[in-house]
Amino acid sequence: MWLAKPVYELLPYGYVVVGTAAIVMALYAQTWYWPQICWAVGVAGIVGGLVLLLKRRGYRASRSRVDFEKTR
Repeated sequence: MWLAKPVYELLPYGYVVVGTAAIVMALYAQTWYWPQICWAVGVAGIVGGLVLLLKRRGYRASRSRVDFEKTR
């Protein structure tokens, strides 16, 4: 799947925002199992977004280190 660069870069932040919104919705949902569903989606979104951010940061740091060592 191909995504435009701006969309690709904003994707983890979108996951965190959706996760946060789902947790806020869980505070107001009162019927059936919606609070539990919202909490699960919220935690999954926040954790997924943070994992994606940290994985990208680690990959980019390792790539810059490799490129730096190649130029020496």
